Parts: sequence; C-alpha cells; structure tokens
Amino acid sequence: MVLDAKIPEGSLETKWTKYRSTVPLVNPANKRSLEIIVVGTGLAGASAAATLAELGYKVKAFCFQDSPRRAHSIAAQGGINAAKNYQNDGDSTYRLFYDTIKGGDYRARESNVYRLAEVSSSIIDQCVAQGVPFAREYGGLLSNRSFGGTQVQRTFYAAGQTGQQLLLGAYSALQRQIGIGNVEMFTRHEMLDIVQIEGKCRGIIAKNLVTGELERHFGHSVLLCTGGYGNVFYLSTNAMGSNVTATWKAHKKGAHFGNPCFTQIHPTCIPVSGDHQSKLTLMSESLRNDGRIWVPKKQNDTRLGNDIPEEERDYYLERRYPAFGNLVPRDIASRAAKERCDAGYGVGTSRMAVYLDYAAAIERYGKIEVNKLGLHDASADKIQELGKAVVKEKYGNLFDMYKQITGEDPYQVPMRIYPAVHYTMGGLWVDYNLMTTVPGLYALGEANFSDHGANRLGASALMQGLADGYFVLPYTIGSYLSSEIRTKSMSTDHEAFVKAEAEVLARQKRLLSIKGKQTPESFHKRLGKIMWDKCGMARSEQGLIEAIADIQALKKEFWSDVKILGDMNEFNPELDKANRVADFIELGELMCVDALDRNESCGGHFREEYQTQDGEALRDDENFMYVSAWEHKGESSWELHKEDLAYENIKIAQRSYK
Repeated sequence: MVLDAKIPEGSLETKWTKYRSTVPLVNPANKRSLEIIVVGTGLAGASAAATLAELGYKVKAFCFQDSPRRAHSIAAQGGINAAKNYQNDGDSTYRLFYDTIKGGDYRARESNVYRLAEVSSSIIDQCVAQGVPFAREYGGLLSNRSFGGTQVQRTFYAAGQTGQQLLLGAYSALQRQIGIGNVEMFTRHEMLDIVQIEGKCRGIIAKNLVTGELERHFGHSVLLCTGGYGNVFYLSTNAMGSNVTATWKAHKKGAHFGNPCFTQIHPTCIPVSGDHQSKLTLMSESLRNDGRIWVPKKQNDTRLGNDIPEEERDYYLERRYPAFGNLVPRDIASRAAKERCDAGYGVGTSRMAVYLDYAAAIERYGKIEVNKLGLHDASADKIQELGKAVVKEKYGNLFDMYKQITGEDPYQVPMRIYPAVHYTMGGLWVDYNLMTTVPGLYALGEANFSDHGANRLGASALMQGLADGYFVLPYTIGSYLSSEIRTKSMSTDHEAFVKAEAEVLARQKRLLSIKGKQTPESFHKRLGKIMWDKCGMARSEQGLIEAIADIQALKKEFWSDVKILGDMNEFNPELDKANRVADFIELGELMCVDALDRNESCGGHFREEYQTQDGEALRDDENFMYVSAWEHKGESSWELHKEDLAYENIKIAQRSYK
C-alpha cells in the first residue's frame, strides 16, 4: 500500500501559504466546545498547548515530570536554525531547505522541509517577543554561529543552554494559559493507551504516577509530543525517563511507525567511562565551530594530547572533507571518529575517543583581543588569558560541565569525545497535517518521523518542535476539527474507555505477577548492548538477523523472569520502568526489521555491505527512495507500507562534503 501524505497542490514556494489560507477553520464560539489532549510538554507540546489554548480550544496537557520545565528539550545546548540571513552570507529559505534535504541524505519529504524552512524566521520573532535571551552582537543584533552540514551562519543560540531558554519561553506561554483556565495541566501522569471510538482517536488512558491510579480522559483529538526513543540503546544522551511508550501504544492501535531504523549518533559526547553509567553527556555541536578534531598519526600512541607535536597530529575531518572540515554533518563526523578508533588511533584509556582541541581557537581569539586593545608587545600568557575569556563567554557552561564530569580542564588540555546515540529521525508516520494513520491522532516534534530524513542537521530539532507547535499544527488541525463541531463531549464511561482501561490494568497485573529474578534495568541494559552492537553506527545483514533473534529471546525471558517490587496502587517507578522496557524491546525488534529491509546506506543508517570505495554511505535511490511506514499486525509481525518520495525542486546527488 502506498500512503497518501495529503501534500497540497501548487509550487513549493506557495504550497504552505495557499494551503494555510484555504484550510477549513473553526469559529471562536465552536472552539470553546472542542477538547484537545496534548501528551508531552517539551517544546512541541508546550508550544502547541499554549497556542491552541490562546486560539480558544479547551486543552488538557499531560507530562510525566513534576513540571513541564523538566522536559528533555531543556537539554538542547547549541542553538536553533532560522533562515534570517543576518550575517549576509548568502542564506535563504531555499538554502536552509536544501541543506536540510541534503543533510537527511534525500530521505525527507520536500513539502514539509520547505515549510519548516519557511516558518523558521517566525520562530525567532516569537521567541524574542517572549523574552528568550538569545546571544547578541556588540551592536545589539542577534548573533549567529555555524553548525554542521552548512556553509552559512544561521544558528541562533543562548550560550550553551538554548533548549532551556526556549523551553522557558514556551513554558511561560503555557503557564499563562493554565493561569486563566484555558489549559488543565496534569503533571506526573503517563499516557498508557489511546482510546478509539468508531475509528477515531477520542482520548487516552493515563496513569497517575504518584498514586498508581488509572484515569480516563476524553478529547476530540489527541496530540503526541512525547519526544524520541533513543533510550532503546540504554546509553544515550536522552534523559533517563525518555521513552517510547506513548507512541508505541498508538502504533499498536493502528498508527504506522515511520523509518524506525533512522537514529542519529552525535559525534561530540563525553566517552563511556565504565559499566556503572546509565546515560551519556552531550558536548554541544557548537564546539565544532572553534574546536579542531584530531587523533595521533601514530597508532596506539599513549602520550598525552599536549605532548604530541603539531606535525604528529591528524586533523582527519579537515583532511578528508576540506570544504566543510570539522563542520561536516553528524553522521559523517561520527563514522569518521569510529573508523579512526577502530583502526587503532583512538585516545584516552579506553582508546575509544578522539580529541576536540581549543588551543588554536584560544590563541586566535587572544590575538584578536590584543589587537583590539592595542597591546603590540603582549606576552603569550596575556594572549592565552584574553583568548580564554572569549571562549568562556561563548562556551563557558559547556567547558565547566566537561570539567565537572571528567576532572580535566578543557582550557588546558584537549577534550576527549566519542559518538553516542542522540536523536531519532524515525517516529509515527504523519501526513502534511501532522496526523497519523489514526484519524484525530497527531504527532509533533521528535515523536513523528520528522522532516530530517535519514540524518538531522544540528540545531534543527528545536526548529521542528517549535514550528510544529506554534505555526503548523494550530492551522492544520482545523481541517479535522471543523467536521467535529457537532460531536459532543463523550462520557468516559463509554465501552471503548472501559475496554482500554481494562487492557492497561491487565498488562500491569501481568507484569507484577511474574515475580522473577531480574530487574527491569538489567533487561534494558542487555537490550541496549544488542542494539548498539548490531543496529548502531554500523549494521550488517548477519548482525541484524542475529539481533532480531536475540531480542525475541530477550522478550521471552523478560515476560517470564522480570522482578518488580511494590504494588500497583502506589508510587511504583519499578513498575513504570518495566512497562517502558517492555515497549523498548518490541520497538528494538522493529528497528532491526526496518534496518534489515533497507538494503542501502543513507544518513544514520549505515549498512556495511553498501558503501563507496572510500567508506561513504551508498544510497540506492532506485529501490529505496521512500519512507518506510510499518503497520503492527501482531506479535513480531509488521506489514510495510511505503510513501514514495518525489524530488521536483532539487537535483538528487551523491552527498559530498569534500
């Protein structure tokens, strides 16, 4: 079956403007009687809930944290892209669109990506109006910096805490709506199922995580804004609580899952230090603006970084990709680091790390500062002092974080970094309106299969989350809700709610009744190892076949030997964890099925059998230029549907950053 993405007619440049002007609307009086459920209150969820409430809809918002401020969006560091061309360096809406399509290895939908680029400028205006403290130039204009996969400076930032500041802006808008009664906020609640009546999504079953009580909530439509599923790998840069449960429950009730194998490995993370770790820490991609990445030219070199002279260093990204250097896209930088480490050039005690060095940047900035100050005979120490001050202003909190975690001062010695799981380009398949294959059920931000194709360019996650929440969904939801104005609020005593709650209750009882010997955490850790080893930075047919068998065996063992302490009707994080791990196990199997089916390499999906002579990803456009959308058919059973991708506005080429 070929899926219909409901892409409007017309030229790329006018599609969204024309569609927005012709999409059915709901009048203000009718909006007051329509109820919308928003699950997740990160950037996509908070912005959507605030905007929909401002428009007049009745909104219920749910998050499993104790406050929307704790959403994982807060962890984004480096910035948000927008095509404002403040630097006058040749940027435009089309160039942002093209860079995003190319960065995603030509596996994204043209119309959505152009819309994303088009509304990007409005996001910055919105956030400035909210008081988001973006960095500014000396004259007061908003500052920009570079990110991977581009040759312009279009990334707006607030030091190394951009996600936090943007979330506080959206949170403020949300709190205003909560304060005036337009949004009802449910914290410490987790969605455990969707409810369908006559084929349409009409609500959710949520669990109060404090009391253990199950609750039924009606909505004329439901928005899933629950983030990505990177924690399927156990070790990732995601918050510990980040999970796939909400989207997975929707998937099992009919929502197709798009491109599940497209996961992003981020090249600049603090390396794994031992088996005790439960998560990894990201060092912002913005550090690649000024930091130089290198390894020793000699294999198994045990000298400290500062003891290796310049002529014995291999700045391998600058050598292999001269046009983009250290600012190649994340998938390319990650694979290059893995290749160097696998070949014996890694650094640190584990030998699974490369250097990210700021010595040259500190000296360069220092020389600029002494010239500004007219210090013609400045000492080397003075140059260092002034250079470090500039770096501190740009990246200080990131440097402090690195020092706290590793005990090493990155102003004095090179940082050690290695790739780690970060973002997921896969998610629920959605059409142009952001609706899933279940009528009335929408997915926003990282929860949908995204506008990023097979690889997300840096600083585009915040852009997509806020674009969906502030500027896309509030328009497109009208095409569905305009035909729902005669639908009255339904009682949660409806048999569909009763049945859905009974299914959730039965699953919880089953989990508690197993009384095995192994913790949910131990199963999660084992799943993560299978996924990282066989469906991580590199995949192979043999490895994926083995992984599917391993995961099926792990699933069988989980459901016969997991041990969950405590009871159901109480605060029980072990039960919540077990429920999430069970969903991760099933998702892991589908990810491997999808990776095995896609006989090509593209973006973050690197099949070892499909690579060029110099080790780059080898796409097969003739056979795989489509979005994989998997329909759940039963245990370990899925049916593949395809959304063919047509490129009418760009020339498809082998992706090159050389």
